Amino acid sequence: MKIEGMNPTDIIDRYCQAWSDVDPNTRAGLLASVWSTTATYSDPTVLDLDADALLAHIGRIQASRPGAKVLRSTPLDAHHAFARFGFKVVGTDGNILREGIDVVLFSPDGTRIERIIGFFGSLSAQNDA
Repeated sequence: MKIEGMNPTDIIDRYCQAWSDVDPNTRAGLLASVWSTTATYSDPTVLDLDADALLAHIGRIQASRPGAKVLRSTPLDAHHAFARFGFKVVGTDGNILREGIDVVLFSPDGTRIERIIGFFGSLSAQNDA
């Protein structure tokens, strides 16, 4: 699965850069380079955001934690068109502000993100149902 020399890990790292870049135009360009025109993003706080809504959401999140970076914290675990990875949000002081996992659906040709569903916290921290 390749896009312009990028493998799935490169695509996800570019997506994480979109969450971290403070310049709105750069952020939009980073997201556009990996995001399908029909892609959606969901996490515990938002549901099915398209690219424009996701960029606005990222802007609000950045305003609430200036200078923080979103980093992939695990290798990509992928099969077929699906992948999952851990992420962490690191503050300017190096403290971890949030961590979780994202589940990704890539386009059939592997060149774009079709959907991301995020979960906050560690799975081991959850209570058994």
